[in-house]
Amino acid sequence: MRWLPAFLSVSLLASGSLAAKKTSEERFKSFHTKSLSSTPIKLGDSSYRELTSTPRDYTAAIVLTAMDARFGCQLCREFQPEWDLLSRSWTKGDKAGESRLIFGTLDFVDGRDIFMSLGLQTAPILLLFPPNAGPHAVASADPIRYDFTNGPQTAEYVHGWISRHLPDRPHPPVRRPINWIRWISTFVLVSGSFTALYVGWPYIIPILQSRNVWSALTLIGILLFTSGHMYNHIRKVPYVASDGKGGVSYFAAGFQNQYGLETQIIAAIYGFLSLAGISLAIKVPRVADANTQNVLVLVWGALLFVVYSFLLSVFRVKNAGYPFTLPPFM
Repeated sequence: MRWLPAFLSVSLLASGSLAAKKTSEERFKSFHTKSLSSTPIKLGDSSYRELTSTPRDYTAAIVLTAMDARFGCQLCREFQPEWDLLSRSWTKGDKAGESRLIFGTLDFVDGRDIFMSLGLQTAPILLLFPPNAGPHAVASADPIRYDFTNGPQTAEYVHGWISRHLPDRPHPPVRRPINWIRWISTFVLVSGSFTALYVGWPYIIPILQSRNVWSALTLIGILLFTSGHMYNHIRKVPYVASDGKGGVSYFAAGFQNQYGLETQIIAAIYGFLSLAGISLAIKVPRVADANTQNVLVLVWGALLFVVYSFLLSVFRVKNAGYPFTLPPFM
């Protein structure tokens, strides 16, 4: 039986030499035929070498991945469906092979030698092998590597990247399957919304036409924007800060600084002052009893005076040179 290893070695060499004798066009037709039935083509060490061998008058886009759960490659599992969608869409839109592009996938389990020869330590890796022969030949046949950290890992984005490297060739678009669940859910949601609107319209229209509702919404908007709400979102200010003495500072010194809680306090002060002014101007005059009316004037007037005094004291905290004060907050 000693002749068996020698026979196998000779057979492998003979098959390798026959594969090497294949022309570039023959290799392309062979792989293109396979891709029409199943794409991307699942590659091994030998088929990877055959697909990427030179001379090459076609382009090969190959993803080197590690799908086995032992390797814990989350990005591999997330990108594989996008890669399958891209290859199926491209191959279906270019059945004649006019773009001269073959899609393939080499898993680590099936191509350990290739991974080791390339010195790869991470996955996935997307390599684009340009042609070095034929009408689309480029100066360098070295593979072009896709940067997974420089953009989204979607079929559309990778499609654009491949298309940029395949000028003057067809670029079949990515066609995602119809998401029936989303369409049905959207239809049910829209139908339910219109039904609820139709049924509740007699109750909604009085609210929309209410001056009190619009006045309240307008006042809330005014208070938010005049108290510095947008400033907080733009500058990302802290909510509160330390006063350096073990306590909490609610107001930031200077007119160019403020805290989140400070904005809420100022909005509450402005809101109370607005309420006091509206009550004195509208509500109190409608009170029929004169004595009650006098009491309400005194109460609202006193509250207005005290809260406005506190507001002036806040101004002095923001700027020590502010000249105006009112008791009791001097």
